[in-house]
Parts: sequence; structure tokens; C-alpha cells
Amino acid sequence: MSDFTSPGWSIAVAALTIIGLIACLWLLLVASRRRKMADDNSTGHVWDEDLIELNNPLPRWWVGLFILTVLFAIAYLTFYPGLGSASGTLNWSSAGQYEAEQARANEKMQPLYARFVAMDAEALSKDTQAMGIGERLFINNCSTCHGSDARGSRGFPNLADGDWLYGGSLENIVQSITLGRQGMMPPMAAAVGNAEDVRHLANHVLSLSGSPHDSLSAQIGRSKYAACAACHGSQGEGNQALGAPRLNDRIWLHGWGEDAIVRIVNQGKTNVMPAQSGRLTAEQIHVLAGYVWSLSRRGTVVASQ
Repeated sequence: MSDFTSPGWSIAVAALTIIGLIACLWLLLVASRRRKMADDNSTGHVWDEDLIELNNPLPRWWVGLFILTVLFAIAYLTFYPGLGSASGTLNWSSAGQYEAEQARANEKMQPLYARFVAMDAEALSKDTQAMGIGERLFINNCSTCHGSDARGSRGFPNLADGDWLYGGSLENIVQSITLGRQGMMPPMAAAVGNAEDVRHLANHVLSLSGSPHDSLSAQIGRSKYAACAACHGSQGEGNQALGAPRLNDRIWLHGWGEDAIVRIVNQGKTNVMPAQSGRLTAEQIHVLAGYVWSLSRRGTVVASQ
């Protein structure tokens, strides 16, 4: 009933439910009254010459089952939610049951996670059990966006390379998981100039990473880059304090090429990673962060284009 802001809706739903139960009992009472309609105990209706509709009473087992059903409904609505916004005498809710189950599970797992709390990133990455738990936590909570192999996709950062928007230390990763992140680049076209200036700027940005570009256009766009340097650095080195990505490597989070850069400059970009503190305990986040930290130290750095 949380979608209904007026208490009138709750009252209406409760009233209709009660009226429905009363109507069921009334219908049973009416149907159970046996009225003589003909001498042969029939209703007087005959179909297909010899099919006679009899006026027999309802079977007792059916009547009993019907009454039990109504009584069960009354008992259920007394103990559990169902009558509008009434919570029932047991005060049960699906959210409350979920939280209770989570609390029991966390309490049961507490001794296991306690062993990992004092471990640093290096120690966690070398602990087989910690990495196994971290992998399951990642699959269950992070893989939807970052992929089961943690290599992400367009708009979702690759966690298996060495490129970090907010820093790749264990503490930085814990903070990202716990509090979430919101990266926002405002539309910058007005600060850059006209549409042609934005094109020149895009080519200059491409030149920072040695990507294919128009060198003459890039030279013209160099002066326009001043509008971007405050966040991305004078050489495109990025700024982890702001979550501003590097522009002098070949890792492109939102697509590669002149058109992709022009689109972002014109429209801006907002990326949100939701906080996980409400879903995971601090101990689980610590192990998960250790697993994520280990991913970028397992081998090849992948350049996404």
C-alpha cells in the first residue's frame, strides 16, 4: 500500500476484502437452502430430451472446505498484512523477514570473516579462501555491471586493468564499494566554443594518447583544452581525487574516436555506482575489495577502445 498516499485507498481495500468474505458466506448460506421445485426433485429443466437438472444439496465435504477456506482467510488477515495498510498482529513484512535472514546469515559467517579483517591487500590476494569468497561476492554483487570477468563494458569500468578513476589502493576500493561513486562531467561545449572548436578539441584529446587523429585540427584544439585541464590535467593525466579519467592512455570508458569525444563534450556524462554498504557488511566489503585489488595485478593490462 506504499504507492497510495491517501488513507482512503487503504480503507477501501480493507472494506472490499471484508465485504468479499461476508459475500462468500452469504452465497454459501443461500446455496445451502434446499427449495422444492418439482415432485421428482428436479429444477424442471431438461436438455437433450433426457438430461434432467436435479436439485440436490451441496456435498458436505465441499461445504466444509468452503467454510475452512473463509476461516483461513480471516485468520491470515488477522495475523498478516492484507487489510489495506494494516500490518497484522504479527507485524510481519517481507522486508523485515529479509533483514532478519540477512542478520542471521551475517552472524553465522562472522567467525569466518573475522580472520580476514586484519589482512592487507597483499595478504588477502595470497589467501585462497579469501579469494574464493571474494570471487563469489563479486559474481553476486558486481558482475551485472562489470562483467563476470571484471573487464566491464562501455560505461562500466574495467577492473582487471591498472587504470583507476578513484585510486586502486585497498582503501580507495573499500571506499568506492561502501559509499558508491557519482562521476559527472557537465556539458562543456559552451566553454569550448562553436561546433568546429569542439571537433578540434576532440582531435587534441586523441593526440594526448597517440591515437589516430588530424594533427592540424589537434594543434588548433590545443588552446581549447584549457577548459578541460582543470579536471583532466594539463597533459591528460586525470585526477583521482575528482574521479576524472586519464586522457593520455588508450582506455576509453565511453567509446573511442572523434565522434564519441564530441558527443561527451556536447552532452556531458554522468555515471553512478550505487553504495553497497546496505547490502554487504564491512568485513565482506574488505574481502571483496581485496579480490578486486588482486584482479589488476594478475597479468595483462587491457586497453579498451
